[in-house]
Amino acid sequence: MNFAASDTVPPRDADDDIPLHTLKVLVAGGFGVGKTTLVGTVSEVHPLRTEETLTDASVGVDDLGGVERKTTTTVAMDFGRLTFSGGVRLYLFGTPGQERFWFMWDQIAYGAIGAIVLVDTRRLTTSFASIDFFEQRQIPFIVAANRFDGARPYSVEQIRDALDVDPEVPVMLCDARDRDMARGALVALVEHALQASKV
Repeated sequence: MNFAASDTVPPRDADDDIPLHTLKVLVAGGFGVGKTTLVGTVSEVHPLRTEETLTDASVGVDDLGGVERKTTTTVAMDFGRLTFSGGVRLYLFGTPGQERFWFMWDQIAYGAIGAIVLVDTRRLTTSFASIDFFEQRQIPFIVAANRFDGARPYSVEQIRDALDVDPEVPVMLCDARDRDMARGALVALVEHALQASKV
């Protein structure tokens, strides 16, 4: 199953053909790392979002350190879809980032071939729980370091060392707002998951 990041079916054709392969993938990570943005950037259909406005009830419950200007949060999941030529269709499920919603992750992860763990290099500690989740369940994942304006740049090697992930886990730089980069991360995940299934 070979396909390129730019080899996607135009949105108007997305419902015309029955896909040969449907794959469920997760977009995971800590609070405010860009999961909703990535799903919305690549989805060929209007993405389902369950964002709600942050209220005073989250004070002392949700850690807004580093994302003080964030005004909304995902309370269930995000959903999108991306179809590649050749009959490969990805169903994208974005997980909620706050700790109080982690109980939902096992249900959302059921049947997924793998996950993109989005990380914010300004707040790497928010990534550890996501990485632990997929390592413990032996679900293939890649790490994509989302680029935020004004953030200090780090190399892939520096990010890998800081996160202490296994050498076979792909680590890449990404901008969740950039369609080509986001699709590239999805392609990297699918290729990694397929390779892992052969081991």
